[in-house]
Amino acid sequence: MPNHDSTPPSVANPPAQIRPATAAAAAAIAAIYNHYITHTTITFEEAAIDAAQMHQRIQEVNATALPWLVAESSGQVAGYCYASRWKGRCAYRFSVEITVYVQANLAARGVGTLLYQALFAELRRGPTHAVMAGIALPNAASVALHQRFGLHKVAHFAQVGFKFEQWVDVGYWQLILK
Repeated sequence: MPNHDSTPPSVANPPAQIRPATAAAAAAIAAIYNHYITHTTITFEEAAIDAAQMHQRIQEVNATALPWLVAESSGQVAGYCYASRWKGRCAYRFSVEITVYVQANLAARGVGTLLYQALFAELRRGPTHAVMAGIALPNAASVALHQRFGLHKVAHFAQVGFKFEQWVDVGYWQLILK
């Protein structure tokens, strides 16, 4: 998970709106994500992706009837979040994994919080029972964001990722919605 904000939305300069992601936002979403790919160990992808690849990912999430949301501020995509299937087997159908990324220059301004507020509202309206989030560690800001939404740590995997010539741990946080 990316380095998220820890400031409540009342302190932030909130984005103008939270809305479903569209094909038109794919390039901006890819640009946000590519920063984390090329400069951090927050994601384990190692090669930047283009707008077409991001659009395909958005379509895959939409095909499962799960939300992919963007935050817009002054007409620009400030961040995004989505829920995806936790695993492929049918018995996992009520469990999702969540992800949120914010423009690096907007960290700690409440964008991640606003996105997750909207995402959790969507998930509560649907059949989702369990929510998981994987966080590359250390990442205190992301841990704080997820814990603010009631997720608690349920697993810690040591040295499961290798990026930028270093081993990276991953923790998993979980929330039972209903």
